[in-house]
Amino acid sequence: METGFVIDDEALSRGEKMFRQDCQFVAGASTMSALPPGDLPEVAFAGRSNVGKSSLINALTGRKALARASNTPGRTQQINFFQLGADMHLADLPGYGYAVASKHKIERWNDMIRTYLRERRTLIRVCVLIDARHGIMAVDQDTMEMLDSAHVPYVVVLTKADKTKPAALSALTERIEAELKSYKGAFPNVYATSSASKAGIAELRAILAMF
Repeated sequence: METGFVIDDEALSRGEKMFRQDCQFVAGASTMSALPPGDLPEVAFAGRSNVGKSSLINALTGRKALARASNTPGRTQQINFFQLGADMHLADLPGYGYAVASKHKIERWNDMIRTYLRERRTLIRVCVLIDARHGIMAVDQDTMEMLDSAHVPYVVVLTKADKTKPAALSALTERIEAELKSYKGAFPNVYATSSASKAGIAELRAILAMF
């Protein structure tokens, strides 16, 4: 398990400076052979379909449509890579748990995602996104256990926090942080965010700028 990280003014400033840089789409990969060169540290965003991965990337980078968000679950069918200045790649992974595709195609995507998470050498951190209205589900636990076995550190990020009452959000955060103590690769703190209200975005930038 990673140790805690104090988000002070210096950390917030560093995160804002990093994510203020130009961010451009690099490549979309539906096979491992199509991945862009691993020449920069990489942060990946994983989670159930329609959890808000693309919207969170847009909020972090201050763009409205850098990553394509959709109301249709399972729309993202490849890993989309974005380059943040000269510092980092951001990887938007296909959502798991639902997709509008054949069973064979879904399993092929899942195999690719698992291989990417295990073998991508420049992958320094994964943001595991959890819908604040639903909490951690079995499929999320499977992903976290896989990241543990692959020795990839990860941060649990609650999305759509604006759609949850403060008391319920606080209780969910405490419950998940207690659960994370049993996961060796998890960052100990949970970060609640809202792409709509921008709550928690500055703090998450600070965390992701720490590498």
